[in-house]
Amino acid sequence: MPGRILSVFIDESGDFGPYEPHAPYYLVAMVLHDQKIDIVDNIKTFDEHLINLGYHNHAIHTGPLIRRESVYSNDLVEDRKRLFNALFNFARRLDFHYSCVKIKKSECPDVITMTSKISMAIANVIRSNEVFWNSFDEVIIYYDNGQIELTKILTSVFSTLYTHVEFRKVRPVDYKLFQVADLICTMELLEEKSTSNSFSRSEMDFFGSVRDFKKNYLKHLQKKIL
Repeated sequence: MPGRILSVFIDESGDFGPYEPHAPYYLVAMVLHDQKIDIVDNIKTFDEHLINLGYHNHAIHTGPLIRRESVYSNDLVEDRKRLFNALFNFARRLDFHYSCVKIKKSECPDVITMTSKISMAIANVIRSNEVFWNSFDEVIIYYDNGQIELTKILTSVFSTLYTHVEFRKVRPVDYKLFQVADLICTMELLEEKSTSNSFSRSEMDFFGSVRDFKKNYLKHLQKKIL
């Protein structure tokens, strides 16, 4: 009998550069999916929805979508909301858990300190839920290797804690759960911004208000926190 396999899709928000007031946090989101849970029908429905919206074989990038940047720069807010809701509702209906670590860059005077804080935060998340993590026979880490610093941290932390761990480089367009990790990074960052009333104009236009953001979106996703 094959053992239980845990897929871990990881995305980050922020960088390892010096602290800047407009980007005070570094976040790492981990979407945790038991491979025995079949999500084929969910993915099929999501793909059909994207095609109906005019986005075939498209990887949704939540931050630029909200801020009307990159490939979404010419899209109306109504169209961007439809695309966002497609990903959000896909995630809301899925059976998965997630964890998200948040580092205040103001507390990191250098890269070494930041590396240490991120490593410890990820390790602590795993240890605090060791019953869940230890229920799996194998762990597969999916990351796009977007930041070499985080790639090294993930390799070090997971290789230290687990014997049966595999690392796979992914393309966001190929894995819907990686896009969910991107969504969670953005939403958890927006939660931090909401506490300091620092939503941008584009974020207010997109969600209507901080209250609507929390009521209609954030609270539904956070039910899946491990």
